[in-house]
Amino acid sequence: MLNIPILRWGQPYTSLDQEEVIHFETGEPLARVSQANTGLLARDIRAAKRARNSLREIPAKELTAMMKKAGELYARGTLPMGDGTQSPDEFARQQSATTGLPEHMCKANMEKNLFVLSRMDEILDALTRGLDLEILTRGYGIEERGVIVSYQAQTDALGMVLPSNSPGVHTLWLPVIPMQIGLVLKPGPQEPWTPYRMAAAFYEAGVPREAIAVYPGGGEMGAEVVRVCDRTMIFGGLPTVERYRGNPRVQVHGPGFSKILLGDDCVDEWENYIDIIADSVYLNSGRGCINCSGVWASRHTREIAGALAERLGPIEPKSPDDPEAKLAAFTVPGAAQAIWRAIEADLQESGVEHMTSAFGPRLVVKERCGYLRPIVVHCDSSDRSIANTEYMFPFVTVVSCPQDEMIERIGPTLVCSAITSDKAFEQALIDAHNIDRLNIGDIPTIHLNWLQPHEGNIVDFLFRARSLQMPPARAAAD
Repeated sequence: MLNIPILRWGQPYTSLDQEEVIHFETGEPLARVSQANTGLLARDIRAAKRARNSLREIPAKELTAMMKKAGELYARGTLPMGDGTQSPDEFARQQSATTGLPEHMCKANMEKNLFVLSRMDEILDALTRGLDLEILTRGYGIEERGVIVSYQAQTDALGMVLPSNSPGVHTLWLPVIPMQIGLVLKPGPQEPWTPYRMAAAFYEAGVPREAIAVYPGGGEMGAEVVRVCDRTMIFGGLPTVERYRGNPRVQVHGPGFSKILLGDDCVDEWENYIDIIADSVYLNSGRGCINCSGVWASRHTREIAGALAERLGPIEPKSPDDPEAKLAAFTVPGAAQAIWRAIEADLQESGVEHMTSAFGPRLVVKERCGYLRPIVVHCDSSDRSIANTEYMFPFVTVVSCPQDEMIERIGPTLVCSAITSDKAFEQALIDAHNIDRLNIGDIPTIHLNWLQPHEGNIVDFLFRARSLQMPPARAAAD
């Protein structure tokens, strides 16, 4: 069994307080992870300035090149893990064993992270809109037009309160190091693997150890990260979103409520899009905020729901090492049962029809975990309480709604794929403030363009543009 320490700005520290990370099926302990306390972080955060200074001593272009090397090490190399080592195959097996995600999905998420790290120069160029990264290093510089610009870092280190449900979220913080901002990572309880493996890959690639800190712990540690860091990215449910709403120091990533809208001009050909809809719902076991949880159309909704049920309803749980496994386990005891009870209650409402009921029981309870098989629900109106619901498995509502009411009624939507060629509808979607990522055309909600921001531009979150005046010759000389 591995012993995994706290990383206090790169220095391992073994705590007396430790938690075992266990295999969700067998109960076998896989690692013993040292737990940090709030006092330790409150003391260590005083060294955050050193993290940023150590990164500013290295040109941003060199750090970007290190990201490419780190990507290869992360995806292909055998790296230190606590008091042992870890190969890529061991990483996928261990991550699967503690999160419930099938091994082949863990490997697919590794490739996503590799892609982002290997294309870091392009991604940073897109996120900064072509800004010379040395301007971020100095805090000011001259643009091509000869205008002096200034960007001020809002924190020395970005806090990350990470989840256990979807390893793919780590792509969001990978650009931080080449922007010369330190990292304070609080791993999810069941997923310590990615933060530690990524930190090890960064160190091997040449990133200063004092630039990255990892503090495992319970909920109180997550709250402490938010308290002591000037900028924090946090993942959670609706209560977390509401708690930090309007707080400029915190960027919250909550439920996505991502949707596919079928415009009136395309809905009669709905069968042409059923593959795109099904993939958007169930790939990556429906665990991501970008998975589709709602399909909205003005007509044919019951036929669409029936076709989706035929595609998804027969899917059953398989062993996590099966390359055909499509479902992730709920590893927290009782979680699957609680979700199913909530869904059962909502299914009693008039105008709501469970379309996958003919394909066998949806809840599968095993000795140490539970599974929920895909659920497709038809709603005859957007007024139904279940119409705008999201869960961490392949769950989708197909909702009947007039096109001219859709934008108002869909509510906050992280990804909206609008299948339409109606120019007026397109413009209304572009203008809609409740839609974050917008896809026009038959694009799956799960298809990401890494050269575009996800739920806010991280550059805008970490830096602010401000006025700075000095003689142009002085600025150019510097």
